[in-house]
Amino acid sequence: MTVVAPDAQPTGAGPHGVAQQRGLFDAAILRRAALDALGKVVDLRVQVKNPVMFVVFIGTIVALVEAIAHPGVFTWSITIWLALTVWFANFAEAMAEGRGKAQADTLRKMRTTTEARRLGADGVEERVLASSLAKGDVVVCEAGDVIPSDGEVVEGVASVDESAVTGESAPVIRESGGDRSAVTGGTMVLSDRIVVTITAEPGHTFIDRMIGLVEGANRQKTPNEIALTILLAVLTIVFLPVVVSLEPFGRFSGAAVSVVVLVALLVCLIPTTIGALLSAIGIAGMDRLVQRNVLAMSGRAVEAAGDVQTLLLDKTGTITLGNRMASRFIGVGGHAEQAVAEASQLASLADETPEGRSIVVLAKERFALRQRDLGEHTFVPFSATTRMSGIDVDGRQVRKGAAESVKAWVVEQGGTVPPELDGVVSGIARSGATPLVVADGPEVLGAIELKDVVKQGIREKFAEMRQMGIRTVMITGDNPLTAAAIAQEAGVDDFLAEATPERKMELIRAEQAGGKLVAMTGDGTNDAPALAQADVGVAMNSGTTAAKEAGNMVDLDSNPTKLIDVVEIGKQLLITRGSLTTFSIANDVAKYFAIIPALFVATYPQLGALNIMRLHSPQSAVLSAVIFNALVIVALIPLALRGVKFRPSSSASILRRNVFIYGLGGIITPFVFIKLIDLALVALHAY
Repeated sequence: MTVVAPDAQPTGAGPHGVAQQRGLFDAAILRRAALDALGKVVDLRVQVKNPVMFVVFIGTIVALVEAIAHPGVFTWSITIWLALTVWFANFAEAMAEGRGKAQADTLRKMRTTTEARRLGADGVEERVLASSLAKGDVVVCEAGDVIPSDGEVVEGVASVDESAVTGESAPVIRESGGDRSAVTGGTMVLSDRIVVTITAEPGHTFIDRMIGLVEGANRQKTPNEIALTILLAVLTIVFLPVVVSLEPFGRFSGAAVSVVVLVALLVCLIPTTIGALLSAIGIAGMDRLVQRNVLAMSGRAVEAAGDVQTLLLDKTGTITLGNRMASRFIGVGGHAEQAVAEASQLASLADETPEGRSIVVLAKERFALRQRDLGEHTFVPFSATTRMSGIDVDGRQVRKGAAESVKAWVVEQGGTVPPELDGVVSGIARSGATPLVVADGPEVLGAIELKDVVKQGIREKFAEMRQMGIRTVMITGDNPLTAAAIAQEAGVDDFLAEATPERKMELIRAEQAGGKLVAMTGDGTNDAPALAQADVGVAMNSGTTAAKEAGNMVDLDSNPTKLIDVVEIGKQLLITRGSLTTFSIANDVAKYFAIIPALFVATYPQLGALNIMRLHSPQSAVLSAVIFNALVIVALIPLALRGVKFRPSSSASILRRNVFIYGLGGIITPFVFIKLIDLALVALHAY
């Protein structure tokens, strides 16, 4: 249960509601991560889950036993740095989890107990604790009441403050029936009275789910992560016999290799860098979604978002602003545009819809027409029967509305319809706009073009999606003619006009049958089947319970455009994992050629050609590599948590960038820093 003062933001909450995002080096998170990492190090259940780091853990124990049995500066130095390597790996994971735990702590501070007004079977109210409410109970909420738990409005309509959950200060309307009936526990009723049926059991409310989802410790590994873990385990197994074989080889050649050196070599040659950061990368990916106010039900959903090949996007609110706006006046029958504007403004003075207000504003901007003193007048409201609205003033009857309705009304008034009107109306429709016809009594003056305005920058976004190989499909209930015009203006690849739930499902299944992953957004009960069928289904928090349960993500801001951000975050997760894997494997290759020649160059002078680093001694070479191996994990933690910078581009371009930056960089970096560490050890007279 959540209780927050109506004018207060939860402690730590930012402008987006869930929690203010703390910096990477927040002192509280660092302290907590350091302690959590120590707990993980001594917990075998944690270590076994990561095969690569488990090998490092076992190697550290072996080195510790050897250091105790044969103490020396070298053996103890190696042991300490191996232990730090294990701790750094667990610290990276603890840091990623710590950011989520900090957000969960903020949410926990929001929870407290409150009373609910439960309705009995006889309709009598009784006061009970919110924690005692069960699924199916019915409660009453009036102005000033906190909604005690998640539910559905079954009676009434009310204004609700949801800022405690979404961070949006503007109240929303919740009413019985339709797609705006879902309410969230902890939000506050600002006006009127509603009756709510509880849909959540205690401990399973939306706030409880939010806390569970942002707790990184409960995150399950995704299929790709499991596959990569298996690959890293195989590489580790391959290196085991390679390293072990060095002991008899060294004995045969007269260059004896100690157990501590063998352990150090193994740790340096297996992919410890990505092994240490793999879990942190996945947790951080979900954390970045939380920063955008999107809750993912699983890491699998985030990963699937990165592999999406088809985006289904609603036209209204996603591609367009959602409100049709007047864009021009067109005169017919010899009437000037200004005459049409003047009559249109008169007919719209009482029209409080966005379309009506835009007509008044356009007339003012184009012809400086301002609201005037009308004297005796009567406003005629819009009716679904007449499909017209207008005004009766000074003996005039001015009407605006649907073309066929106004034409029929003009004929009834004894007038005639100009022959060019049909051409003007059809031309507006073909352009993707909506025509309204304006008449003054028996005389048709012209038409108003209402345009569904495409959001600024959305065309460029779709171009970026196309560059990444993602196909965008606009979903709309408009007729095919209007849909085609808007689709062309917005730059989407395809559209589905006159969409129904069945047609959405058919489209998703057809795309999936072709081997593509599909993402879509929705908020209504009619969207639930498609959200469940899609590989990535982002439900709006303002939508119905059915939609939120069907999707595998929930957008607290209820912004359909967020789907594009979700895809970008998913791709960033995959790119980050791929980049650091490339860097780690390249690192291993470089460390191999840096250490092995230094170990055996004295016995085999022919290796001098490969000993390009000219390290001071075999012992300093091994210790320098171990130190570098540990420190590079720390250096890459910020990159693992923030993610590699995302740039929309093709898979081939991403691969080339990975190979050039992280592949080549992964080879060069060890040579440079191992040499610097070796020089530092010599300068400190350690060797």
